[in-house]
Amino acid sequence: MSFQNPTQEQIKKLLNESKTIAVIGLSDNPGRTSYQVSQAMQEAGYRIIPVNPTIQESLGEKAYASISEVKEPIDIINVFRRPEHLPEIAKECKGVKAKAFWGQQGVIHPEAYEQLKDSDMLVIMDMCIKVAQAILR
Repeated sequence: MSFQNPTQEQIKKLLNESKTIAVIGLSDNPGRTSYQVSQAMQEAGYRIIPVNPTIQESLGEKAYASISEVKEPIDIINVFRRPEHLPEIAKECKGVKAKAFWGQQGVIHPEAYEQLKDSDMLVIMDMCIKVAQAILR
């Protein structure tokens, strides 16, 4: 089965109803794309939860080593990791209650979709959340 992103209306609704974004692979380096995109989303009013075992904090928020360690509500899981890591990340995310699993621009893997397609989460891949938010919100 081939993957297709949700409609623009579904994505717009998700962005408008969401408050918290857990960012898997968020760097604490301001020069990295994950930092810049997450900072823009934070400035747009979203709470950012960094998920990266190699940092203590980013954007003024405590970092978690894995998504399963986050105990507070998450609306969107945004992934900044290479595509080959997506199936393993998707498997871990199946146990997390979130509205969406979002792979950033260039982050797409059919196996990740297969793992998540029967979950309650919207699956969005190969799309920049910052660009979508700017266009659709």
